[in-house]
Amino acid sequence: MDAIRVDGLTKRYGDVTAVDGLSFHLGRGETLGLLGGNGAGKTTTISMLLGLLIPSSGSITVLGRDMARDRFSALARMNFSSPYVALPARLSVAENLRVYGHLYGVPKLERRITELAEELELTPFLHRQAGQLSAGQKTRVALAKSLINRPDILLLDEPTASLDPDTGDWVRTWLEKYRDDSGCSILLASHNMAEVERLCSTVLMMKQGKVVDRGAPAELLTRYGRDDLEAVFLDIARNRRHAA
Repeated sequence: MDAIRVDGLTKRYGDVTAVDGLSFHLGRGETLGLLGGNGAGKTTTISMLLGLLIPSSGSITVLGRDMARDRFSALARMNFSSPYVALPARLSVAENLRVYGHLYGVPKLERRITELAEELELTPFLHRQAGQLSAGQKTRVALAKSLINRPDILLLDEPTASLDPDTGDWVRTWLEKYRDDSGCSILLASHNMAEVERLCSTVLMMKQGKVVDRGAPAELLTRYGRDDLEAVFLDIARNRRHAA
């Protein structure tokens, strides 16, 4: 059973089509990358997977559950992280994790918070207000929030945006280890080409709501005759033909 299966997914806002007939599947323990410019439909896709937006048409199946009919049992086994979604600034890191832990009904919650604080190096500022943290600290707290329920599926929207190279590498290394240790499936939307190339087994190249190409990073590099995904991205964005 796939972790996620999407068939013909479409989202329209009046005359504007934000996502147009999207189909893909994400296997267990795999990382799938959504790559595209601003307005390509990446965040809209993630919002539909989370049940925050209702599709205009098409279907989403998560862990064998039809999201149109039985989304809540699937949502309990998913989680999400984005640096663009701020946690309540006046609550401490521990208080934020406690709130989300209760929402997910996490057993032995205080032990889970302690584990995450140690693994993600949050302990020194666990009782500091979230609004007083640096960008790198906020990113680690957002990751902790997304892992509080030990999700089987993790949806990540630009997880290392605005981070310095060292902190970004730390986050990517940690995600790789978590995926390999837990078998978690990850859907990653990112503008960081090196990040996608490193983490993803399959990449969907999106433009104006449609998938215009797909494949493993190495396949795309060969197809376009390029040395890195950034060059492939630019070819697609500028309507250049690929080499093959």
